[in-house]
Amino acid sequence: MRFLVTGAQGCIGAWVVKQLLDQNLPVVTLDLGTNLERLELISEHGASGLLERVAGRIEDTELLAKLVKEREITHVIHLAAVLMPFCQTQPVAGGMINVIGTLNVFQAARDAGRPVRVVYASSSAVWGPEDAYGARPLSEEDPLKPGTHYGVFKMANEGSARIFYQTSGISSIGLRPWTVYGVGRDRGLTADPTLAMKAAVLGVPFQIRVSGFMDMQYVEDVAETFVKCAQAEIEGAHVFNLAGDIVQMNDLVTKIEHYAPEAKGLLTVGGPQVPVSFHMDATALHTAVPGITRTSLDAGIEKTVNRFEALKMTGRLAAELA
Repeated sequence: MRFLVTGAQGCIGAWVVKQLLDQNLPVVTLDLGTNLERLELISEHGASGLLERVAGRIEDTELLAKLVKEREITHVIHLAAVLMPFCQTQPVAGGMINVIGTLNVFQAARDAGRPVRVVYASSSAVWGPEDAYGARPLSEEDPLKPGTHYGVFKMANEGSARIFYQTSGISSIGLRPWTVYGVGRDRGLTADPTLAMKAAVLGVPFQIRVSGFMDMQYVEDVAETFVKCAQAEIEGAHVFNLAGDIVQMNDLVTKIEHYAPEAKGLLTVGGPQVPVSFHMDATALHTAVPGITRTSLDAGIEKTVNRFEALKMTGRLAAELA
């Protein structure tokens, strides 16, 4: 097996690369640059001889085709994307990256001259707001009603994956995370729970910019899910929900204060509820790919706070909260 990881500079990407290198698997990374600083926060793999770093854009059709074919890639974990706020303000640019970039990945897999499996990041944003469905867990059979450009783009990618299987036999799994948290998560509105944990360790005030409920999913579990799905020999074009622990943001602040008591009073909550249903049923995923780790929210917060503390002690915890 030889893996291509797109979006490797991101949070999930860094944890995916770490887990693949932990298994002594060769990895080619593709991102805008080759500085994998998030990987260096969580592992010592930065200088691994199994790791090749390539700088380039996911919208570059020719580059994707060349990478997959010439590097003899057998598995692609596709994470390169821009987040919801960017897509709302710049939908054309967002569509080029999130939709055309994904088409490039599948086309490169189709034209590789060997079987190539694809696992890609869809999103819970394919759902509409909670009141569009009622307070019930949503399965993969429920209708998609995205309320943002970002969600529409992810829905389009799920459809493209289905067509590539029907026409070219490219097997794929799309995964729908909600709020992924943990060391390395520092971009987007749903990064705020992690930034609150970092602020608690730094001892500085921080306001979580969204209120209401989120489904919180520990990044190490999410990365493991991507890797196990890539390694699973499942034919077809599948899409699975991810589910963690649902928590109200004020209650999250209380939990963070439990593991970082010196931060009591520094963390606040403000802003709207994220317009995406937060009740998801992940039964189909755990049936198709058994044995995926599920870290409880309390354990995940404790791990994240402890890792931030360790980085602070060694002078590696940046003071910026952005």
